[in-house]
Amino acid sequence: MRYVRFVKGAVTVAVSTAACHSLMYAGFAGARESAAASEDDTWAGAFEFLLTTAASWALMPLLLWAGMLVMRESGNTLLVLVCGAAWVMLSGYFTDDIDRAGGHIPVPALAAYVLLGTAVAGVGHRPDDAQDREGRPTGPQGR
Repeated sequence: MRYVRFVKGAVTVAVSTAACHSLMYAGFAGARESAAASEDDTWAGAFEFLLTTAASWALMPLLLWAGMLVMRESGNTLLVLVCGAAWVMLSGYFTDDIDRAGGHIPVPALAAYVLLGTAVAGVGHRPDDAQDREGRPTGPQGR
């Protein structure tokens, strides 16, 4: 088991979560200000709200991929897919919590997301990790 990959995954997921959560917090605050500034328009702030949500959903997989790439880890497709989809569900479910003034996604939900990402990051495959039946490396280093 490669414990370093779990640590790298935990750091990457935590930083990506903080960035996307901050983006949503700031974007939703801007949408609230836009809606308050134009009380006549029913749809005031809707564009900012939708743009912020879409940006957060698109940014999370990109940050996960780039973070693991910076940490020199490959085989991150499962992490990007699972955590990207989980972020869409988590942030979508707690949108009303973030959309309030001073609101945030509950810490236990964020912690569960980071733990999920850490677990998924640890199962990534690297081509140089190939082993034969006896557990000996079979890649270029094993010959």
